[in-house]
Amino acid sequence: MTVRDILKMGDARLLRVAEPVQTFDTPELHALIADLQDTMAAVNGAGLAAPQIGVNLQLVIFGSTAFNPRYPGRPLVPRTVLVNPQITPLGIEEEDDWEGCLSVPGLRGVVPRWSRIRYTGFDEKGIAIDRSVDGFHARVVQHECDHLIGKLYPMRVRDFTRFGYTEVLFPDISAAEDD
Repeated sequence: MTVRDILKMGDARLLRVAEPVQTFDTPELHALIADLQDTMAAVNGAGLAAPQIGVNLQLVIFGSTAFNPRYPGRPLVPRTVLVNPQITPLGIEEEDDWEGCLSVPGLRGVVPRWSRIRYTGFDEKGIAIDRSVDGFHARVVQHECDHLIGKLYPMRVRDFTRFGYTEVLFPDISAAEDD
């Protein structure tokens, strides 16, 4: 379909709480999902939320099927369309790890996330999704769903000595990416 412009940190639209999707399996919803997929693929994203392209709906996509130069060495995550998601932590354990964001280009930071989560929601046809995951998969889901409540990952950084420009922090991988 179309590669869309990704909003950048500072755009007030990224701070909104997204509205639930009311109708499933429509041509409009399928076109939006196709635009999200094309946009995510064009920039080597691990995920993308509708608010990042200026659409105020509770819709995220995520996943990978091949090596992603933005996340070398990370495990594959199944490609998923997730509508109206809910996240429940499975325990109180957190993991700190590096994150980047297409709406915060050129920067990375260490972000705490729940180690294990259950996420529920629907696919584009309205079929229920219910998964319990951990590791990188859990991190990606939490990151993308934060966009639906108006949060960007820098808002979750606790130690700003571990936040900075990708090219300075990771000179070996920054040559392979263009956040």
